[in-house]
Amino acid sequence: MTDTAASFIAKSTIKAADMEHRRKINFNIAKYNAVVPIGKEQFTDVMLARERAKNAKWRAIENLDKYLEEFEKKISERGAKVIWADTADDALAEIGKICAAKNCTTLVKSKSMVTEEIHLNDFLEKNGIESVETDLGEYIQQLDGEPPYHIVTPAMHKSKEDVAKLFVEKLGVPPGLTPEQLTLVARDKLRTKYTAAQVGVTGANFIIADTGSIAITENEGNARLSCAWPPTHIVVVGIEKMIPSINDLALFWPLLSTYGTGQQVTVYNSIVSGPKQPNEKDGPEEMYVILLNNGRTNLLANAKTREALYCIRCGACLNACPVYKNIGGHSYETTYSGPIGSVITPHLKNMGDYKHLSNASSLCGNCTQVCAVKINLHELLLENRQEAVAQGESSLSERIAWKVWRQSSLNRSMMNIGNGNLKNWVVNKVFKGWTTHRSELHFSQKTFNEMWKEQHNQ
Repeated sequence: MTDTAASFIAKSTIKAADMEHRRKINFNIAKYNAVVPIGKEQFTDVMLARERAKNAKWRAIENLDKYLEEFEKKISERGAKVIWADTADDALAEIGKICAAKNCTTLVKSKSMVTEEIHLNDFLEKNGIESVETDLGEYIQQLDGEPPYHIVTPAMHKSKEDVAKLFVEKLGVPPGLTPEQLTLVARDKLRTKYTAAQVGVTGANFIIADTGSIAITENEGNARLSCAWPPTHIVVVGIEKMIPSINDLALFWPLLSTYGTGQQVTVYNSIVSGPKQPNEKDGPEEMYVILLNNGRTNLLANAKTREALYCIRCGACLNACPVYKNIGGHSYETTYSGPIGSVITPHLKNMGDYKHLSNASSLCGNCTQVCAVKINLHELLLENRQEAVAQGESSLSERIAWKVWRQSSLNRSMMNIGNGNLKNWVVNKVFKGWTTHRSELHFSQKTFNEMWKEQHNQ
């Protein structure tokens, strides 16, 4: 067992028994489950909308090279600089160069999972640059020294009492403040950072090929402030966020908001096509777009797993997953948790170190059922398992066990050998994985095959 697998099992074992955690996460997820069906009512045919979105992403991913070049050409014409980063280190190095050139001491950033993926905040801190998360949930997590817990709702595992206690400890505010008052405290702290920052960093929910633009979806307006106030705007975005046309936003924006938070559309939706133009009054003086690979072409090269690149990061599969709801987002120890994280992480990082995530699933198929773009997530989890075995990432004991099981399953007489006590001993004492967290299995003293023969005198 790898260190990552052992750590995952240890943390998930502890978290699964934490009833208070389960109460908080189920309470918060229940809020989304109550409003998502209402949001879906805006679609005349929600299944058709999902199918069309999947087809649009299929076109984007199948022609990704052409669309990326088209995007680069269009946005460069409006003065933005496009940087291609093959790895996280490449992206960090480029950001470091930009910040050094701008004498950056303070940087503001909006919510972005891809910047979590490259560990941008840690990099900036090591280089003496103050990096401030401006999304309220991310700000809470930054104060607490934790990574995001959920793709869409970073502090989903915290109650309002937890947040109030954190603000008392970290910001020195009086105890007993309401959520509204806590929000105003955060706003007061953050507003001064926007005007002081030399650089603003955002992600992008979508890259638009035909207009050379990025699209940002948010509910707080912090992304707009992060890219408009500082004189330099840096966008860090995964290459898979491509959509062919600006016309596709009419489908993707409401689909993302509905499946993410149950809203018909989020509060702020922005299209940014470059830095401030000569006839414009506001906006950054310079804009950089870092197109990040960081393992995404591993998925792209695999015809079966390529479908995972369709993901629009709505977080619906996390909310639907019984495993995620029991062990929580931090147990995964990856940037992307839940079903989609279990599918893509072994390809973005290393199959040997992260193959265990594909086994952390009940294969109930609920993730596939709720996916906004109809990714066959549970089938991709199975595909990952098969790939791990094909690459030799299974243990000797596991291979022997499956060979014995296969041989026995193909031979009825072998299946009938050792009924009851022998089978009980093998499963409960030799292969202890089942009984580690469950009661012992007790096999019947006779198989159905034997009872059938006895009853029919065959």
